[in-house]
Amino acid sequence: MPLVEITMVEGRTPQQLRALLSEVHEAVVRAVQAPPESVRVLVREIPATHWQAGGTTIAERRGGTQ
Repeated sequence: MPLVEITMVEGRTPQQLRALLSEVHEAVVRAVQAPPESVRVLVREIPATHWQAGGTTIAERRGGTQ
């Protein structure tokens, strides 16, 4: 059973998330010939204040809350 986990900063619309889930699902089915019902795709959204790279949060880079 393939399981794909995607972690990204929150802020996408429900429609964008649904499109992402569908596209990734279809890509896995095609790439590894997995039965569609066996593919799992999980999206984890992280607040911009909780994601840091190089000592600066994404919120700080965007000019938001520190």
